[in-house]
Amino acid sequence: VGPIFSEDVFGIVGENFTFPVEIKQRIEEITWKKNKDKVAEWDGQNPPIYFIPLQGRSVLNENGNLTIFNLEKSDAGGYELQYWDSVNDTYLKFILAVLDPPSEPNISYSIKDDNLVLNCTSDFQRPVTYTWKLSNDPRSHWSQEFSIPINNIDATTKAICFITFSQTEKSSEISLIQCIS
Repeated sequence: VGPIFSEDVFGIVGENFTFPVEIKQRIEEITWKKNKDKVAEWDGQNPPIYFIPLQGRSVLNENGNLTIFNLEKSDAGGYELQYWDSVNDTYLKFILAVLDPPSEPNISYSIKDDNLVLNCTSDFQRPVTYTWKLSNDPRSHWSQEFSIPINNIDATTKAICFITFSQTEKSSEISLIQCIS
């Protein structure tokens, strides 16, 4: 038996999640278990077999990758991959946490010199990517704080903050004229 190694992984409710497995050699047999119960297995010949709770919502690839579609809270738990490459049995362990998607971000603002300074915050427990877009400008600005010269603001300009985590994106928008009037 090779070394047993456990990795913390996480996915978001409603997303598809693939365990980060990279097996280079040819595999003869694969078994995936969740909390000691079989959830998927492949004998090297026939199509993979899936068991409840992953039946109908997962795919097992020949390289050992297991993907769960439309992740649910109940998918959280300890998973174990066991594979046989005709020489060794190898075990990989994963602890899957399933997080609620982030909620819409919060936008706050202040006026500094001749600029309107916007700040975007998220209550999400993991680092997110922040992007700003202005309604009158096609470019994206990749930052949590965004500064706009006040003379560039007209009555219709809106700013939208997007937060992205994994495959999930949420946004909030603010009308800039109300910030400076």
